[in-house]
Amino acid sequence: MTWPTLITLTIFSLISNTISQQEYVNNKQLDCDNTYNSTSGNICNSVNSCQSYLTFISNPPYNTLSSISNLLNASPSLISQSNNISTLQTIPTGTILTVPVNCSCSGNNKYYQHNSTYTMKTVGESYFAVANLTYQALTTCQALIAQNPYGIKNLVVGLNITVPLRCACPTKKQRDQGIKYLLTYLVSKDESVSSIADIFGADPQTVIEANKLSPTAFIFYFTPLLVPLKNEPPRNIVKQASPPESPPPPPANPGDSGSSSSKKWVIVGVAVGVVVLLLVVLALFSHCFYKRQRRQPELPPPVGKPFSDSDNKKISDTTSTTQSWSLSSEGIRYAVDSLTQYKFQDLQNATMFFSEENKIKGSVYRASFKGDAAAVKILKGDVSSEINILKRINHANIIRLSGFCVYKGNTYLVYEFAQNNSLDDWLHSENKNKSKSHENLNSTCLSWFQRVQIAHDVADALNYLHNYANPPHVHKNLQSGNILLDGKFRGKVSNFGLARVMENEDNEGFQLTRHVIGTQGYMAPEYIENGLITPKMDVFAFGVVILELLTGREVVGGDKNNGLLRDQLLSSTVNEVLEGENDREKLRGFMDPNLRDEYPLDLAYSMAEIAKRCVARDLNSRPNVSEVFMVLSKIQSSTLDWDPSSRSVSQVSDSR
Repeated sequence: MTWPTLITLTIFSLISNTISQQEYVNNKQLDCDNTYNSTSGNICNSVNSCQSYLTFISNPPYNTLSSISNLLNASPSLISQSNNISTLQTIPTGTILTVPVNCSCSGNNKYYQHNSTYTMKTVGESYFAVANLTYQALTTCQALIAQNPYGIKNLVVGLNITVPLRCACPTKKQRDQGIKYLLTYLVSKDESVSSIADIFGADPQTVIEANKLSPTAFIFYFTPLLVPLKNEPPRNIVKQASPPESPPPPPANPGDSGSSSSKKWVIVGVAVGVVVLLLVVLALFSHCFYKRQRRQPELPPPVGKPFSDSDNKKISDTTSTTQSWSLSSEGIRYAVDSLTQYKFQDLQNATMFFSEENKIKGSVYRASFKGDAAAVKILKGDVSSEINILKRINHANIIRLSGFCVYKGNTYLVYEFAQNNSLDDWLHSENKNKSKSHENLNSTCLSWFQRVQIAHDVADALNYLHNYANPPHVHKNLQSGNILLDGKFRGKVSNFGLARVMENEDNEGFQLTRHVIGTQGYMAPEYIENGLITPKMDVFAFGVVILELLTGREVVGGDKNNGLLRDQLLSSTVNEVLEGENDREKLRGFMDPNLRDEYPLDLAYSMAEIAKRCVARDLNSRPNVSEVFMVLSKIQSSTLDWDPSSRSVSQVSDSR
């Protein structure tokens, strides 16, 4: 063999090994207006067809094997075998499933894919929503646009579209390494190449090579990643996705058998039983202790004026302690057995006797307990329901209740302190006096990154309330004034005076009320007209909040119409902006001028689109909050990629 021939064969071998990899999407699947090589699909560079695997996270209405198999055009029996679950059971929300599919290069298509069909179900549903929400990034909006004859403006309910699901087959190089399958995995928050490889017992280096990644490359959550497997995915990898901002579940032992799994649950059951028993004993002890405790001597009334608003039940103003108040007070004591009980004198000292200087707003005062900042809110009447809710909730984006004090018919609740007041103060400060906490800041305008982060934080909190809190709750009073901002401008939902427990298991039922209370512009139409209470009323209010973040406008604003001044709801203006021609230019004029065009228009458009769906008049046309959270997670992730130089390293690190 001659030297030229040997060199030619060597070069050919190197080239064939190099092209054996697929290009990672790198979050480009969010840019529906542009097509990239990575968003079209995985290139056919090996055999024409093979068995491949997808991952799918169970989420209503796709939480049974039949619904998931129909959506993905996969065999329910194979899904059942691959995940060791029954074909008849309802799959818990958040369960990650492996789905075996046939992956092929069909016809003249140069991309690997497994085809499915989807029927458009709601008004305003887009290729973006189908790709990233319904199919959880197993396809892209670019691939949907390329393989369907319908334009983005021609999508209607009932239309059937082709859905090319991303998959791939091992190349010769990978087969030589012993790799038999390629699995398309949806990256979750805070995961890395190494952690994903550990789940499947794969070599991290093969994952890096399979996706053309550098060893230091950053992978975005809610993006697909190819995982090379030497064997079928283990049947016991089915794991529960952790609720947002809550501790992760214990790691599974790969060697556990069915019997060891049963033993584990027996141990857990015994532990839970012991804890419940201890709680019952503690409750009985507390009850006896409080009944025997001597009444505290009365102290002078507070300097601050007692506050009562529509968020709390009204009681008659009387100086005597009535029987009804005694029951309410006892109810509060049951509710707050794990909270700090403050003496009224301590609250006076902490708030400088509820001085005007310490007043934040209304009946809320800034306090300092041994150098730790806090907020004290004065409420009148029975607030045990609100306390019970806040006591059970543990989420970083929900304001934390730390203690209480009951004195002469008033309840004083002690919360964590939000240094930057409310979102309403920042967005609408032009129409109000600037708050004291703003005086030392360089700017009174929230940046694009801060607005996206706040929206993501609120969506995270609502997703927790609707899907992970036990029991789930409807907030009922979401508005920018009830979204507080901490020192890092992270959003925290507050004011649970109107919150309701979802009384049914599937959270899809409804409650009715004759007592409609709320703020104009945030209340959903079905609640105003019929007193209908569902989680979708929170979604509507959150859509309005997103519009506030985008535009900086008041929820109810004046509008000149035929020479007359009339009120126009912010929720109704978004339809005018996003309909017809030149919608992006109209959106640019709709955005908050304080942003000075320092934002990515494509991401702003995506944010406006999800807000438009949230404020749909028909509650069935609104997305679930979990869908909204997923969209905002993608927008937040893309914002990090859009302009990393404008934020500090710590901010980027915290968000990632």
